[in-house]
Amino acid sequence: MNNNYSLSQLGWQPFFQQQLSLEEYEDCQCGRITAHHRNDYIVQLESQSITLPITMSLPAMTVGDWVLLDAEHRFMRLLDRKSLFSRKGAGTHAKVQYIAANIDTLFVVMSLNQDFNLSRLERYLTLAFDADVEPVIVLSKSDLCKDVQSKIAQVQSLNPLLMVLAVNGLLTFSAAQLAPWCKPGRTVSFVGSSGVGKSTLINQLLAENVTRTSEIRKGDDKGKHTTTARSVYISADNGIIIDTPGMRELQLIGSEESIQHAFSDIEALAEKCRFKNCNHVDEPNCAVQNAVMAGTLDSRRLTNYHKLLREQLHNNATLKQQRDKDKQFGKMIKQVMKDKKQHKNPY
Repeated sequence: MNNNYSLSQLGWQPFFQQQLSLEEYEDCQCGRITAHHRNDYIVQLESQSITLPITMSLPAMTVGDWVLLDAEHRFMRLLDRKSLFSRKGAGTHAKVQYIAANIDTLFVVMSLNQDFNLSRLERYLTLAFDADVEPVIVLSKSDLCKDVQSKIAQVQSLNPLLMVLAVNGLLTFSAAQLAPWCKPGRTVSFVGSSGVGKSTLINQLLAENVTRTSEIRKGDDKGKHTTTARSVYISADNGIIIDTPGMRELQLIGSEESIQHAFSDIEALAEKCRFKNCNHVDEPNCAVQNAVMAGTLDSRRLTNYHKLLREQLHNNATLKQQRDKDKQFGKMIKQVMKDKKQHKNPY
């Protein structure tokens, strides 16, 4: 594997350049995190790839982050992010899990077979809007669908400004529809459920089998889970491509504005409601409920809107409670250490 890249090939942009002082530019090295393991990060520099051990003093980082290192490859600081994808960690523990950073375009891949699910797609759109990243909807496995145009129309109805592509990842010319977003110096990331064909599309874009793929399962039309960790591919012609494993849970955090953006049609209707604080449930003269009854707004969409708002509010409250708990614990530890030190040295 080639380990010699220019900063531009690694996705370096003026946004990051402007964060460096003249002294840092001359004396330090900038690198991009390409892998996150249990005990270390892999950082790609211009001339080599190095291992950065994870210690308590390091900030939480993820694939795609830019870091500043000294001449001996010691960590100095994390550069401000252009974008960050995160979610509430899977399971019962209250924690934030970073997915990827400094992405320019998010390819949301959903297959045109039994995986097709508008409510899940709305969840991914909220994730993209929360990170302020352009989403491109990629409807894969078009060869398995008899009503492709109908499915495209359903997705487009969520937002007429969405970029929606139907592709057959097994055909090079079809996958080439993604090429306009995969340019030198740009970073794209693929997200979607397991088995929707993300790895197949990446192999087509890079014109080689860099990631493993599997045939679809018989009986349920679903692809097999093949990507088990985030992978970064650096290409002189296609920029930086980040493949993510299928996420069984995508618990939302972030701002309410991201949901409002993903459901802009509902927000536009809400402006016509009788009450400014209308919850669109059973209030009189609710423009949103009137649209549902008139058939101009899908009741499924309104139900999912309410669901995501409740989920986001709950997750943010849970995470704040955990942060406050950790903060109090940290203060207690500092006080114990201070008292212990004073006990050893009373004078």
